[in-house]
Amino acid sequence: MSEQQNTDTMEALVWTAPYDMVLRAEPVPQLAPGEVLLAVDAVGICGSELSGYQGQSSLRRPPLIMGHEAAGRVASAANTPFADGQVHDIGTRVTINPLVICGQCDRCTAGQANLCRTRQLLGAHRPGAFARYVAVPAQQCWPLPDDLPTVAGALTEPLACGVHSVAVSRVRAGQRLLILGAGPIGLCCLAAARASGVEDITISDVDPQRLAVAEQWGARATINARDQDVGTVIQQLHAGGVDVVIDAVGATPVRTQAINAVMPGGTVVLLGLHDEASLLPANYMVRHEVTLVGSFTYTPDDFKHALDLLVQGHVKPSADWLAERPLAEGVSAFAELIAGNAAITKIVLRVA
Repeated sequence: MSEQQNTDTMEALVWTAPYDMVLRAEPVPQLAPGEVLLAVDAVGICGSELSGYQGQSSLRRPPLIMGHEAAGRVASAANTPFADGQVHDIGTRVTINPLVICGQCDRCTAGQANLCRTRQLLGAHRPGAFARYVAVPAQQCWPLPDDLPTVAGALTEPLACGVHSVAVSRVRAGQRLLILGAGPIGLCCLAAARASGVEDITISDVDPQRLAVAEQWGARATINARDQDVGTVIQQLHAGGVDVVIDAVGATPVRTQAINAVMPGGTVVLLGLHDEASLLPANYMVRHEVTLVGSFTYTPDDFKHALDLLVQGHVKPSADWLAERPLAEGVSAFAELIAGNAAITKIVLRVA
């Protein structure tokens, strides 16, 4: 049996070309072995999808149903265990780990499943969750506790990116951390770092409202990069630089800013994916023994940890930083975020 009604089509937001997205009828996904059909309830708009919308993403090719930050309900019976090892009934609420891995290659068996040789991302390599239904391997589904809102469940994916970035940075309590960018991912890095015991955190952005949210989330200092020179302020706050920098933007000037802000022997984590290539001060890095490390998505353990942090209340979908919109307003939501006119940091589309 299935919750799905007798119909072969569903409403979906389809990216058809750069700056062109339409709401139209699409076929309901057909399930492959081991997959489950989910009725999408909430799906966030990711910064990487904004790049894809503009035709700047090497991962995404139109026509495509994007959407990977999602949570919903089981809509079809499945005898395959979910991520928690249990088989779940129709109607069970779940969050989706959208990074589909093989579990067998050398990277997966080495504990680096985020670097799986054949990894696929929901909403990039396969149809995503900007739709009424989405097909997902059952093992990618994590059941949500009854007291966790579905919208909060949709935040597991971006928070997992923050969890992984903090983990690869090896920042620890007592050290000084600078986060460049107070967008959704930068804020998630802030929340993950705070949860790990790091207290001396500075965060920069060009948006005063985002910086205000960062203060509420526990940032010790904020820098308005539109009006202040980040390097100068960091030297005023921490003579000699900070121990660790996480770049959650990915633009070349910001990457250079990160390298210049870290102390000799410190670590810079590149998380943002704005620019495909950047010319960086390599000789400076050599002479100061700066460790440069990339942070890509998350492991299954990172994803589970992010879900635990949400359950514990470290990140909440409050109106001061997140807005909910119906799927029918998805086109205008993308346009608003691209134009920089959004009054909030994060937009989550409600499908149900």
